Amino acid sequence: MNLLTPLALSLTLAFSAGALAATEIVIATVNNGHMIEMQKLSPNFEKANPDIKLKWVTLEEGVLRQRVTTDIATKGGQFDVMTIGMYETPIWGKKGWLQELKTDAAYDVDDLLPAMRNGLSVDGKLFAAPFYGESSMLMYRKDLTDKAGIKFAERPMWNDVKDAAAKIHDPKNGVYGICLRGKPGWGDNMAFLTTMANSFGAQWFDMAWKPQLESKPWKEAVSLYVDLLTKYGPPGSAANSFNEILALYNEGKCGMWIDATIAASFITDPKQSKVADKVAFAQGPYSATTKGANWLWAWALAVPAGTKNAAAAQKFIAWATSKDYINLVAKEKGWASVPTGTRKSTYANPEFLKAAKFAEAEKKAIDSANPNDSTLPKSPYVGVQFAAIPEFQAIGVAVGQQMSAALAGKSTVDAALKASQLAADREMRKGGYYK
Repeated sequence: MNLLTPLALSLTLAFSAGALAATEIVIATVNNGHMIEMQKLSPNFEKANPDIKLKWVTLEEGVLRQRVTTDIATKGGQFDVMTIGMYETPIWGKKGWLQELKTDAAYDVDDLLPAMRNGLSVDGKLFAAPFYGESSMLMYRKDLTDKAGIKFAERPMWNDVKDAAAKIHDPKNGVYGICLRGKPGWGDNMAFLTTMANSFGAQWFDMAWKPQLESKPWKEAVSLYVDLLTKYGPPGSAANSFNEILALYNEGKCGMWIDATIAASFITDPKQSKVADKVAFAQGPYSATTKGANWLWAWALAVPAGTKNAAAAQKFIAWATSKDYINLVAKEKGWASVPTGTRKSTYANPEFLKAAKFAEAEKKAIDSANPNDSTLPKSPYVGVQFAAIPEFQAIGVAVGQQMSAALAGKSTVDAALKASQLAADREMRKGGYYK
């Protein structure tokens, strides 16, 4: 009998255990519908890749931003895959905080929509892959507008929206004229408010990087915003973000909603929306200009530079943002439920176009958004609903709190904008943009 020596036996056992131990990758993601669906479908990835195990950390949008920003800035190494957006990607890519994504021919990087690919690249190198992309648009209850005799242009003006909100507002019967984000955050109420202000001719900073928050266009936009939600919005609007409004809309409680195009796939889904067959779409409203009237965003997956599991992380990202993944969602949930706004092939697919009545309006909104030219006066920054500079996160959060206070009646619009201007000025001086 050939007995192994104790040393050889322990080495053999160690090798066997090592062969069985899968690489665990930790994925930080946002608690949006498409991401939750990805988590549900991820056993398909694990089955195809038995050497990789996935661990999920699913967080509310604002918490996710804080956690991943802290982790990457401090080289904490908590996550192997991060869900980030078009704001972080170019800044972090330039700083060397992200790994370049290497894709093979099967991935077909040229199939990504140009707006998405460009927004997630630095010097032509892709640093995050879009899981879903979006712009913003007006979603409205056509049954209510028809009843009130309202017909929207393809891109209506803000005055038309205000008139419509007044006509369809019917709180006694549980319908509010308009629902808009009020929850403070640079990517929350300020994403919406920036596009609204852009369309009034506003900008965050002039060419000398001086904040412009007390300008006439900002005052006009914020005054109308507060007026609309105070008169025709649901109670407690100052706390509402995307998911809260989605729930209200699906219950039939919002006459109109201007928000992410991605919402369209949820509000037209009869499994979750009571008004799925009553929804229609128009482009983001404007006042003085159509420039920057609708945002451009992608929730994208990226690999932090410090991960020790880069190969497994890249493999997962390639799977989750592939054509095959979109086909998998279509097979499991139907074409109307696939993550949109990322690939040309999705919009060329007749089955998708048949199932998604929002497809044309969504693609038109994405194609019309230009982060390099999003304001009427010339601006020094890139970004539609944000300025892609490191200081913007702190500025956007501070201003978002002031706007939420104005909406809740704790401050006047003028006082909120004055405090916002001071906060922005302080950050820009601290950042060395001017003295």
